[in-house]
Amino acid sequence: MAVLSTGQLTLADYSKRTNPDGKIDPIAELLSQQNDVLEDVVFREANQATSHLATIRTGLPPVYWRSYNQGVPNSKSTTAQIVEPCAMMEARSPIDKKLLTLEDNSAAFRLSEDSAFIEAMSQEFTNKLFNGNVGIDLKTFSGLATRYSSTTAGNGGNVILAGGVGSDNASIYLVVWGEQSVFCTFPKGSQAGLQARDLGEQKMFDANGYAYQAEETLFQWDAGLVVKDWRYVVRIANIDVSDWVGVTGTQASTAATNVIKLMMRAIARIPNMNMGRAGFYCNRSIQEGLMIQALEKSSNALGINQALSQFGQQINQLTFMGIPVRGVDALGIAETLVS
Repeated sequence: MAVLSTGQLTLADYSKRTNPDGKIDPIAELLSQQNDVLEDVVFREANQATSHLATIRTGLPPVYWRSYNQGVPNSKSTTAQIVEPCAMMEARSPIDKKLLTLEDNSAAFRLSEDSAFIEAMSQEFTNKLFNGNVGIDLKTFSGLATRYSSTTAGNGGNVILAGGVGSDNASIYLVVWGEQSVFCTFPKGSQAGLQARDLGEQKMFDANGYAYQAEETLFQWDAGLVVKDWRYVVRIANIDVSDWVGVTGTQASTAATNVIKLMMRAIARIPNMNMGRAGFYCNRSIQEGLMIQALEKSSNALGINQALSQFGQQINQLTFMGIPVRGVDALGIAETLVS
């Protein structure tokens, strides 16, 4: 039984969205975020109903030199399989039917609310893409920060430390998205991305169990993350943001831990840049500094180039060695130090 709660829009909420002539006023989306990683992510249908099974090569077969009239031993390669889950994200938006009839603003009012749900789910997916941790929340999937969290792990060679030791640390990720490297999944037989379904008029119940009619929208996004080949992700961790902004200390231009130098090191650790679509991902503070340096540097490594957005619009795209540098607000400036 659906029950009215603080998750229901009220007449007071409606009044806060209308202008003096009774029309729905365009809302200033102060809570929207920049999460450009969604332009690059490769989605692939999972090969199982609720998960994806990936086979990876773990060992090459021994090979031998031989002489005439002499044989060689049989040999074989070794493989392993990993299973990555698809998680389910869902939200519901019921709005009182009578509230929607005010001033004939039904469609505009629902759209004003639906756009907030779409933004919220985009933010949540991006946050889990980088920061998800199955060890804390079994309903989700592990993100890149969880998978690349130690220099001594099996993939530790792709975790580069930028020297920060304070409390304002950030990371940059280099990811090569592709079906044989890193990709996101959706359950077998379903659809990729955010799905919004108008459930129409539904009977709802308030806190006292009394019924009323509401128009309901169901939002669903089922997805998982598969790192099939760990070599195609590099994390530059422990970037001291205050040093970066001030171009001092660990981020002085001459420092070995300067972000520009480490981004070059990150590229060098990718086996084959032609395996997919590459992108650097960082927060606004890091992106801002890179943009300033792109204007000041005479080097061609950093640049601001003409490009097309996913909607076909001309944009100025920050690049490093020809690789797009995307802004991701889900990446903060108070990360746990990586060692």
